[in-house]
Amino acid sequence: MFKALVVQKNEAGETSAAIEEVSEDRLPEGDVTVAVEYSTVNYKDGLCVGSGGGLVRNYPHVPGVDFAGVVESSDDPRFTPGDRVVLNGWRVGEIRWGGYAEKARVKADWLVKLPEAITTRQAMAVGTAGYTSMLSVIALENHGLTPDKGPVLVTGAAGGVGSVATAILANLGYEVAGVTGRPETADYLKSLGVSQIVPRDEINETVKRPLEAETWAGCIDAVGGPMLARVLGQIKYGGSVAAVGLAGGANLPATVIPFLLRGVNLLGIDSVMRPIEDRIEAWNRLATDLPMDKLEAMIQPATLADLPRLGADILKGQVQGRVVVDVRA
Repeated sequence: MFKALVVQKNEAGETSAAIEEVSEDRLPEGDVTVAVEYSTVNYKDGLCVGSGGGLVRNYPHVPGVDFAGVVESSDDPRFTPGDRVVLNGWRVGEIRWGGYAEKARVKADWLVKLPEAITTRQAMAVGTAGYTSMLSVIALENHGLTPDKGPVLVTGAAGGVGSVATAILANLGYEVAGVTGRPETADYLKSLGVSQIVPRDEINETVKRPLEAETWAGCIDAVGGPMLARVLGQIKYGGSVAAVGLAGGANLPATVIPFLLRGVNLLGIDSVMRPIEDRIEAWNRLATDLPMDKLEAMIQPATLADLPRLGADILKGQVQGRVVVDVRA
């Protein structure tokens, strides 16, 4: 038996989440069984835990789209008991049981061995949000971004993706501007390396002009919607925007003018189905490029019992930094 946060749905279609003792024989099929130590809270987790089930296909369900822990048993030669591993994406926690439990069973292809420099706790302080941030930085670099090109804008800077992206960029020598709608987070953002705070209201609406002054050498955008459309018109010639989220809406009320007249690149960053080679590169880069003292400052510790509240909070944009859930506590 092991402990898990289980989401149930009643005949009226109402969902509820509670900690239960679960038998190991209820785990899904897979090559590797992991003793989970830590998980975290993502927007998708909020949808699965606290909004009528959201992305869940079948009940009862164990959410948690990522986790880190130690291999307990493996039918795949790539992994042996005692290996420290991390999982991000692959629709685990959505259509398959996920990381809000003391045990998980998954396909070996979905796991990455953690670099020696990263603990399982740090891995979930990074989580899918931070891993996505690293993928975004790599994509921007691959399209020519260097610190000498000018400031980089990070939208939703106090959130999970934004916090890690800011810390990485600042550590690599970039000048970072952070967008936030919460003035009380200014000191937090400056501690991560933000040199300029951009109030959300100043950049949250589109304007009639498709092009504005060339301001940003690049951008990591977790908001989407009108803010992304506005940012595209402020990117310097040949610059790029890595689009990683849609907290501000899925519609993009933009024109093609920034692409045609300034050669701007809009880079879609998918973290769910990313090839294993990209995952390994991102985790290796995190081990060297993310200052662990800055990561520690982002952490909000939690347990399984806290997840219904935190799931609701993240849907409201009220979670700062990185939640680290100790599933054993």
